[in-house]
Amino acid sequence: MTIPRLMIAGISSNVGKTTVMVGLVRALRARGLKVAVFKCGPDYLDPTYHVRAADAPCHNLDGWMMGREAVLASFARAAQGADIAVIEGVMGLFDGASPTGDEGSTAEIAKWLQAPVLLVCDAGGIARSIAALAKGFSTFDADLQISGLICNRLGSRGHLELLRKATAGRPPVLGGLLKEAALAFADRHLGLRSADRVKVPEDVFVSWGDRVSEWCDVEAIIALAQSTPALPEIPTMERIVGERASCRIGLAFDEAFHFYYDDNLRRLESFGAEIVRFSPIHDAHLPDVDGLYFGGGYPEVHAEELSRNFSMRKDVAAFAEAHGPIYGECGGLMYLSNGIRRLDGVLHPMVGLVPGEAEMRDRLQALGYVEVETQDVTMLGQPKLRFRGHQFRYSEFHLQVETDCVYTVQRRRSGAAFQEGYRIGNTLVSYVHAHWASNPRVAQGFVQACSAHARRRR
Repeated sequence: MTIPRLMIAGISSNVGKTTVMVGLVRALRARGLKVAVFKCGPDYLDPTYHVRAADAPCHNLDGWMMGREAVLASFARAAQGADIAVIEGVMGLFDGASPTGDEGSTAEIAKWLQAPVLLVCDAGGIARSIAALAKGFSTFDADLQISGLICNRLGSRGHLELLRKATAGRPPVLGGLLKEAALAFADRHLGLRSADRVKVPEDVFVSWGDRVSEWCDVEAIIALAQSTPALPEIPTMERIVGERASCRIGLAFDEAFHFYYDDNLRRLESFGAEIVRFSPIHDAHLPDVDGLYFGGGYPEVHAEELSRNFSMRKDVAAFAEAHGPIYGECGGLMYLSNGIRRLDGVLHPMVGLVPGEAEMRDRLQALGYVEVETQDVTMLGQPKLRFRGHQFRYSEFHLQVETDCVYTVQRRRSGAAFQEGYRIGNTLVSYVHAHWASNPRVAQGFVQACSAHARRRR
């Protein structure tokens, strides 16, 4: 497969990778190019900016959760038909799941995709030292191609020219951006806020596209992307031998629930599911479906609206009572619980399937990669299924009645294990955001459970 491609990496977090990504994508589209967009790592929020910039889906590529073959397959599928693919890295270029290796890092993905790296640095207060920084990153890994620098938060046009002279083209400084507080993307917790069209007006995206066109050598960047070699034979998305199921899965999708990996949804479809979106905030009733999938998001922000939609809560509870399969992750767990208690202490009643309440905290409660092993038969399949995912949450869950915990969850960094994964009838919920590329049988099991419920209904 041959497709021009480029990795937008950073020397660290918070150097403006997403700003450069958004501006570059808009500049490329202004030149008539169709752009495929990707995000390294498990992040759900940066991709909302990519979707707005490209007017196309964004796809996560995570080395630790997905593995090399699934990353290449997902890239090949999503980049098909595009003129150029642009990938935003995660954290700093070499930061990942391990302090001593590439695992889970931007560098790992860049090498798998043989993608040239455009390195973004915070140039505020820096002059000749840029040369030392550039040399260090360029020589740290001989298998990685650092092809250019983008210097963010510049002071002036003269500052940019000074930095160009300092690096002497090794690698070349291909442009930069001024610090403009009026155009800055707002953040929340450890990352950006979702790219809501009200909170992030279209004018901001247009402005960053104009800035990149004015301040960066876009033609040279395109030439870099076009210099990439053909990729080796790309594996297709894994398929498990067996009967193809047929079912409709309701996907909670609105302001409260929008954290989903596109790859997960495509896997459900590959096993025979039709995805039907609905809104737990705005829709009065569930659509006609055979299973429900509640992903992550910000249910605590919209707790009042979710609680007020009594008819939807009643429908979800009735679906569970009829033994319909319900799968929930993080925000889904919170919504399916007895209630969400916000920082002001007010408890907002929710669906009431999981006997406990989610209580918001003012500091992070969990962050990082995890590996799950199921300990019993679940809607996902037989015991001892293993899959990978991550946690990121500011709430903690208080069980009020003893409940089956069917997951053993092991933290990637510390190795510590704990019991989680609450099973109530045919409902399965957890704080873990799973990526099913780590074990496609999980997606197959969920589809088969929904298909079995569809046959019972008929």
